[in-house]
Amino acid sequence: MITNEISKRIFTSIILFPLVIFLITYSQVSSTILLILIFLISTYEWIKINSNNNSFFSILGVVFLLVVCFLAFILRGEAFEDTILFIYIILISISSDIGGYIFGKLFKGYKLTSISPNKTYSGVLGSLTFSFIPIVVYNFIGFQNNLFLLNFNNVLIILLLSMVSQVGDITVSYFKRKNKIKDTGNILPGHGGLLDRIDGILFVIFIFGLIKLLKLI
Repeated sequence: MITNEISKRIFTSIILFPLVIFLITYSQVSSTILLILIFLISTYEWIKINSNNNSFFSILGVVFLLVVCFLAFILRGEAFEDTILFIYIILISISSDIGGYIFGKLFKGYKLTSISPNKTYSGVLGSLTFSFIPIVVYNFIGFQNNLFLLNFNNVLIILLLSMVSQVGDITVSYFKRKNKIKDTGNILPGHGGLLDRIDGILFVIFIFGLIKLLKLI
């Protein structure tokens, strides 16, 4: 049975996802404007949920968001191949999140951590499984990039990014729970705040950006 909350979530995703992909791919200007908006909204939400904490956490979070947006700008790049790769790592995080949600709802099971009560071991399995959907789709479409090949190294990268995405989700959940806040905001119907939606993506961009800058792949 689809509840009203799930209906809102689906409706928001149907509108939001194509819009974000369009802004990322249309031009470097549109993607930069998107990054600026994401930084401003995320910063506002982060400071708001940490208003009762030591200012250190607020400052650290803002610095992290700034670094992530900078890395996103670099990863998006100017070449079409760079943009496609940037979308690819975002899709890994989104697929991981969807897999965790579906498996968690279907199979439930043991709780992963008290920090985020809705997280289960079955959800982790779902996240890891669904995180392979983007590479399958990219291969089916025929995109050319060594990172899209189905080999051992790329499997490890996908699993790493899926785990990083889940850690990002749990990290933000920790601060929400610490401050007795359910959502980081209400800008996205069915999802809550922007940080509720992109927490995992932020961590994925951060780790993948560092990997690329250090030329580890």
